[in-house]
Amino acid sequence: MGHITEFVSNNIFLFIALLVVLAMLIKTEYEHRTSRAANLSIAQATRLLNNNPDALVLDIRASAEFKKGHLRQAINIPLAELKNSLDKLEKYKDKPALLYCNSGNTTSRAARLLQQNGFTHVNVMQGGIADWKEAGLPLTKK
Repeated sequence: MGHITEFVSNNIFLFIALLVVLAMLIKTEYEHRTSRAANLSIAQATRLLNNNPDALVLDIRASAEFKKGHLRQAINIPLAELKNSLDKLEKYKDKPALLYCNSGNTTSRAARLLQQNGFTHVNVMQGGIADWKEAGLPLTKK
């Protein structure tokens, strides 16, 4: 026990950094587990899009990333702007929504925000656009 105390006192900044990283991991895992959004595989997301042509497809990546390629019919609202842009999505509240980002890590926050504002069928694409590309599925730049 004395060695641990000595290590912490000699490396206080390293120990604080460890605690910060640990807190961030716990917060991310908590957000992921408390989200009521369905996590869809790429195949399930494709099925959702094919069966629901009026679905909301929401790309929460930065605009520059969106312009490099996105899913057909996707609307781009970066995560940082989503809270102030909910009025633009009002007509989709009762329709299926598919959210995606680069790798699937930040969509849980967007999903929770939509659910808190009355969206009833929120889905998150696991693996984000990275897994979509890896599956060889098409992207558009229009």
